Order: sequence, then structure tokens, then C-alpha cells
Amino acid sequence: MNPADTSDLWWRTAVIYCLDVETFQDSDGDGYGDFAGLARRIDDLDALGVTCIWLMPFQSTPDRDDGYDISDFYSVDPRLGDLGRVAETIRIAQDRGIRVVMDLVVNHTSDRHPWFRAARRSRDSPFRDYYVWRDRPPRKKQKLVFPGEETSVWELDERTGQYFQHSFYRHQPDLNLANPQVRAEIARIVGFWLKLGVDGFRVDAVPFLISGEGTPDAQDPHSFLRELRRFVGRREGSALLLGEVGLAHEQQVEYFGGDATQLDLQFDFVTAETVFLALARRDAEPLARALSARPEVDVRQGWAMFLRNHDELSLALLADEEREEVFEAFAPEEHQRVYGRGIVRRLAPMLGDDPRRLRLAYSLLFSLPGSPMLFYGEEIGMGELDGDIGRGAVRGPMQWDAGRHGGFTTAQRSRLNRPGPVEGYGPEHVNVHDQRRDPESLWSFISTLASRYRSTPEISWGRLRVLDGGDSRVLVHEAASEGSSFIGLHNFSPEPLTVILPDLSDGQSATVLIESRGSAPQGEHSEQRLDGYGFRWLRLSSSAA
Repeated sequence: MNPADTSDLWWRTAVIYCLDVETFQDSDGDGYGDFAGLARRIDDLDALGVTCIWLMPFQSTPDRDDGYDISDFYSVDPRLGDLGRVAETIRIAQDRGIRVVMDLVVNHTSDRHPWFRAARRSRDSPFRDYYVWRDRPPRKKQKLVFPGEETSVWELDERTGQYFQHSFYRHQPDLNLANPQVRAEIARIVGFWLKLGVDGFRVDAVPFLISGEGTPDAQDPHSFLRELRRFVGRREGSALLLGEVGLAHEQQVEYFGGDATQLDLQFDFVTAETVFLALARRDAEPLARALSARPEVDVRQGWAMFLRNHDELSLALLADEEREEVFEAFAPEEHQRVYGRGIVRRLAPMLGDDPRRLRLAYSLLFSLPGSPMLFYGEEIGMGELDGDIGRGAVRGPMQWDAGRHGGFTTAQRSRLNRPGPVEGYGPEHVNVHDQRRDPESLWSFISTLASRYRSTPEISWGRLRVLDGGDSRVLVHEAASEGSSFIGLHNFSPEPLTVILPDLSDGQSATVLIESRGSAPQGEHSEQRLDGYGFRWLRLSSSAA
């Protein structure tokens, strides 16, 4: 399909930026980021090249799981602002051409949600069937999402003598989507936020919505996703459903839904995990293999690419020995690992703050077919927080300048309950103010990548093909469309090498779009010399095109 025919599919070419309002910018000195602070920073995101902001949960919450334990789906955590501030922030972003999507967390509620409080008062409560109850847990133990923090997914409610299901933490009882009233409540929640102006939703932990106890339709578990997609489409035709589906590629295909669309975008967990295996081995072969096997999806659907996010870097899809390789390379200390499957570090410290490897990784992020997603602070190479604090290590306050608290807040240190960054990554070393003024900084490099990505439609719309570059240490991939194609070359090794490409056809020319710093001048197109951890983007076009 010609990109001109798909202008309403804005998310296929989006540069997504994930942030937590609470840790982004404090406007009133109380130690918490807020929507007024975020609104002041929209121009910074626009300058970076962001076209879509993904807001982590900001509704009312006891805040026992970083906001994912919601106690009122229609409100705003009062520390962050109110509905008026949310609407104002959305308008400011959209005035600059930036879309805003928010987390949709409807697997569960907080145990302090009025529905659950009413449900546990009596077995006869009208809200009892909003949740999943059993007289005793099933004999077969269910897999734990947080091993070491929970021992079961069933919790006894002493008052009523029954067990309720919680796929995540015990203070997050699962909603019963088999109940039509619960699905109607979810539709009202979605409709409310669409009416307020959001451009879509990042749907949290999608497989848990349609599996196990409380499944909407045991015979057709995906029916709920189709129902949700149809409802969203009726309310706002261009709204996005971005799904968190941490499964293998062939299983993810089911969640796209084919002709009966379910999710528009899905995070590509297989590719993200394999990138780190390739970086650990200094060999592109695992990534080339994974990309070659990645299924093609309908042009209306696509992949969201990422390196790090707000959770642990999950390695659950790798084989055991592969996972150990990545652990040894990037999380050698035990406190840097969680749940036996993930790493709780930010990218810059993981890669030893080596600017060559950092730029190689981000060049990959923006050049692989899909919509690139940045987690806040990635654009400046922020480090994780010091200490053994699990997933919270990557959720430190944004570092805007070299001043006190990095310009995040004017509050006293006693008001901040988070440790400082690991040594060498404090705001005096890493901040937006300094990097925006340095053309050689990581911020400037990522801004350039975003610009090149947006001006190279072949990356998003072209058909992916992994080419043989003659050396397994180099990934050579092509995204071809009518009349032109994009070729990305990435050297995963520290040694310089030469990649052999096919000769150009008659009337065809090659243009270098971006390349690693200090790259040697190129001779013939067919021989591409790359420095250690070097990369190059090429566009091939014909005179007719």
C-alpha cells in the first residue's frame, strides 16, 4: 500500500516517548512531577523529534505499584494535577503535532477501589462478580509474574472466606471480564478518556486479559480485543491500540487479528531481547535470524521497537544459556537482575557508556522497520538509581540541568524518597540543558535519528529483508518500497570490517543518510567499510523514482 493512502495510520511512523508524569517535571516544589510541569516540557520533546507521548498511569492510586494499582479510573492522582490540567497538556501537545496515548490498565484494580471494597463486604454484593473468586485455589499452581515477591496468585479474603485471584500483586485483584458489566465499565473508561482528547491507549499485559479465570469467552478468547477495537474505532477512528504482548512472534500474530483487527501496534519483545544477545556476543547472527523469521503483518498494523522501557529488560524469550550470556555481559551483579528473567539497568551503564555502542544501538532502534519508542531519559544517557530497588531503579527523576535535583524539583531532599543515580550519571554529568547545546551529544544524535527516520518512509513502509553482508558480525537489512529502498548496516564488533553489497542497477544511485562519526570516505557502493561498532544508512533510488 502506498504511504499516501494510509495517512490516518499516524502511529506507523510515530516516534513514541514514554514518561511517568510523577518523575518528569515538578512545577510547584512538592517533590512530585505533575501535568503543569509536563506541559512546560512539551517544547523540549517537540525539539527532540517526538510525535507521540505515552503517559504511564496517572489516575488515583495508593501507589504500591508505581501507579498500576488504580483506585479510580476517571480521576487524576491529586499530586499530579486534575482533569483540567490533563486536558490542557493534551491540547498543548496536539497543537505541536504530538499525539498523546495513555496506559489502559484493566486487568485488575487496586484493592482500595470502591468496586473491590464493595465486593469483599459480602458474597451477595452486586460487585462480587466484578472479580474472580473461588472457595479454594486450583490444585495446579499457576505461573507467578513476580517470583520471590508473591507465592501464589490466589489470596484468602478472611471476611467472606473465599480466595480472589491476582495475576500480579495481592493488592491488585483481577477483574472478571467474563462479566458483561465489567466489559461495559471498561468501555465507559475508554470512551471517557477518548472524549477528553487522548489519541489511544497502550494496553497493559494483554495476554492476561484473555486467558485463565475471568476470560470473556473461553471458546474465543480474542473476542474481547475485537470488541474493544470496534468500540475504539466507533468513538475515534484514528485512535491507537498499542499492546504489551510479551510472546514469541508467531503467537503475537494472533493478537493483530488479521482482517478483524485487534491491536494496531505491538511491542517487538523478541527483537528487543535478541538485540542484547547480539550486543553481548558482538555478533549480529542472532538478530539476523530473529528478523528473518519475523512475520509480515497487515499494512494497517505494525511493530513498536524499543531497547529499554519502564519495566525490567525481560529476557524471558531467550533460551536459558542465552539469558545467562546477556546477564554476564550486562548485569554481572545480582541486584541488577530480577525474577530470574530481567535486568533493572538503563542502557548507557549497561553498555559501559561507550558512545560507539550507544549510537549503534539507537541507530538500530530507528532503522529497523517499526515505530521507535524511547523511555524518558534515554535521549541523554541517564543511569539507573543506585541500590537494590528492583524495577524502580530505572524510574528516577528526569535530569533537565546540572543544578540541584537536576532541575526536576525545587523541593528539599527530604521530600524525595528515591536514591541518587549510580556514580558518574548524576545531573552534573548528564542533563538535557547541556546536551541540547552540544552538537556531538547523545541528545543531538537521537534528534538527528528521529528526523532521518521521519523523512525516510521506506523504513516504516518498506518490506523487511535481511541481506548477506559476508560477515556474521554485521547486520545488513533492507526495507524496500516502490522505486526506492533503505539499507541499514550495523557492525556489532569492535573491529573495522568491509561489507559486500550487490552492485547498483543501471540508473540507480546510493545516498548516505547517516553514519557513525569519523567514518572513512566510501569508494564503490558494493564495498562498504565500517569502523568498529560502525553503522551507515543508505537510500537506493532510481532516476525514475
